[in-house]
Parts: sequence; C-alpha cells; structure tokens
Amino acid sequence: MTFSDLQLNDQLLEALGYMGFNNPTPIQQQAIPLILEKQDLIACAQTGTGKTGAFVIPTIHQILSDTSKKADVIRVLIVVPTRELAIQIDQQIDGIAYGTDLSSLAIYGGGDGDDFTHQKNALKQGVDIVIATPGKLISHLNLGYVNLKNVSTVILDEADRMLDIGFHDDMLKIFSFLPDSRQTLMFSATMPAKIRTFAKKILKNPKEISLAVSKPAEKVLQVAYLTHDNQKTPLLLHLLKDKPEYNSIIIFTSTKKQVSEVVRALQKLNIDAAGISSNLQQSEREEVMLRFRNKKIRILVATDVISRGIDVKDINLVVNYTAPKDPEDYVHRIGRTARADTDGIAITLVNENDMHAFARTEKLIEKEILKLPLPPELGEGPVWKGNANAKDRPTFKRKFNKTRSK
Repeated sequence: MTFSDLQLNDQLLEALGYMGFNNPTPIQQQAIPLILEKQDLIACAQTGTGKTGAFVIPTIHQILSDTSKKADVIRVLIVVPTRELAIQIDQQIDGIAYGTDLSSLAIYGGGDGDDFTHQKNALKQGVDIVIATPGKLISHLNLGYVNLKNVSTVILDEADRMLDIGFHDDMLKIFSFLPDSRQTLMFSATMPAKIRTFAKKILKNPKEISLAVSKPAEKVLQVAYLTHDNQKTPLLLHLLKDKPEYNSIIIFTSTKKQVSEVVRALQKLNIDAAGISSNLQQSEREEVMLRFRNKKIRILVATDVISRGIDVKDINLVVNYTAPKDPEDYVHRIGRTARADTDGIAITLVNENDMHAFARTEKLIEKEILKLPLPPELGEGPVWKGNANAKDRPTFKRKFNKTRSK
C-alpha cells in the first residue's frame, strides 16, 4: 500500500513524497481510513511504529479538504504528557503541512512570560492545530480566552503515560470545554484496564486497533550486565571506548544527579556527551536536542523526561545506566533505537536492587534478556539466578564489535 491508495489530499501527498514517506506503516494503514471515516478510535501500538503519523496525516487531510473552513478558530486539539512530545509533533506537522496555510501551535510549560503571551495571543486569534500539555492548557483555559467549541477532532497521545503521571482529572476538565459532537482519538503504547475505563468516559463507540503491545522492536538486540553501582561507570566507559562507529547514543539514568555524574565521567575522557534533564531551561533543552539530532553531540545522557517524545533517526545504541522500575518504561527507552525497521542495541546495567523489576520487565516482553559477564578487570558483579545460555553470548559480542557500515 502507498499513501496514494488512501486518497489523501494532493498537497499532503506531495509533502509526504518530498519527505520520503511513500508507504504507510501498519498502524497508519489501519488507523488512517478509520479516522477519515470520522470514527472514534482507541489505538495501541509500540513506540517507533509511525504512531504520530497515524493521526497527524489524516488530521491534516481533513483540514485541507474542508471547503467550509472557519477562520480564527481552533480545529484540532492534541493533548500530550510532555513538552518534548509536544515539540516533536509540532515539528512533524510543520514538515507535512509545508507549503500550505495550515497553522499549528505547541503549548507547554517551562518558558518565560514572552512565551506565555505568544501562546495567549495565538489561542485568542485561532490556530488550526493546538498541541498542548494538560497543565499549561488548563492555565490558559482558566483565564477564559480559549474557545474550544469549534474543535472537531481531539487526540490524546501517550494516554497511558498521562494517566501514570496523574493527569486524569486534568484531562476530564479539558474535555468539559470541548463540544459533544467531536471525533476523539486515543493513542497509547500500552492498554491497561485504567485506559479502557477512561476511554469509556470520552469515546463514543470507538473502533480498536492493537499492534505489538508492550514489545520492543524485533531488531533491537537486548542484553544486560549485572553490576554493583561502583562498577557502572567503569563498565560504561569500557563499552564506549573504541566504538566511533556508534555515533548516536542515548544513556538513560533515573536521576538528574546521575545525568551530571555520567556526563562529567565521559567528558573527562574526551568523549563527546551532553546531558538533558528538568534542571535545564526549556531553551537549553531544545538546544541540546537540536545538536543531538544534527549529530553535533555523539552521546545524550538523560532522565526519563525524553524516553517518550523524542524523534531522532539512526540511534545506534541505548544504554540504561539504571534499570527502569516500570517495565513499560523499559520498552519506551529502548524504543529510541531500531526505529523504522533499522537495527539497534539496548544495554541495561542491573544492580542488586533492580533485579526484581528487571525480571518483571522480562515477563512483560515475554523474553529472557541475555546477561553478559563483566570484563575481568572490573571484578565480579552480583549473581542472577537463571542466566541466559552462555552459547548465545558471542552473537552480541560479534555485533557490538563490528564496525557499522555506512
């Protein structure tokens, strides 16, 4: 199937072709026709499957094809859990809608007074698509100048994450400002019971799509090292040295303090790295992300603030410096690599306290992750009962040590 088969707007098809998007992904093949039929939808698909395009493309088509388009109103509302995801979606809309008069606006916190004033003026004047985090949108709604009564489509992206971090009541409040005659789309990487319960409150007779729930992409090679905390940084340096072919790497830590510690350790050895966490101002975070996307920074060290909502191509390696407590966070972290049917490697450093959570991760993804021995010079790590078979270990070693062909 090609995008042309979906009978999309000619301007939209031209933009997709210019961007090199010719064939829809499986989630796009299933979701786009339903959205174009004005169906409510609840869709579950893992990260990296083209989920954003599955709702952005038909939404733009609907706006461009509407000959009765009203001026100065908000047409589409996209609600997301983080500023990073808001920025990513806004950038994708800019690319796909290039050459049209369609307008979009990302609303999120972390900026200064000028940012708030710009957001306020744009909301009052009307904008085709608004992408917003719940808290910041409610701040504007409470001031009384935001009119959502003309919204025809509302989209919740990463709905599971929004519920996890406590946005349930905020989302219900936002929906109280929306018209009853709307199309509602809910996209989620996982489908726990709380998502279905919430969906019943806001969706009407939704169609359902479910693809590869909570499973990492098949082409991610996953391994783990069992380490004591004092062995983690030496092991990390051992893994990264003499690997210049891995030119785009993300290292996830659980705390802002660890971000700073890991960055200092890497920079001390003249390894190009930068950190990103909530300690940075929004403009600083955007600058770091831009440099990483443009390959001006080889290694990005980050907290889970960017485990979702980062769109960087060709990430070779993801390292979990600390194993995620939540198994679903593991899926999202390692989903940064092996995107769009490419290969990637994910390494997790597991200490004694993380073993129970890591075992739950293995249960969730229905896969025993290969445990590799530490380099002899680092000493013995903690013991894991039920190690993967030693015969499998050379597969990873050959792949990790092989220079990536350009």
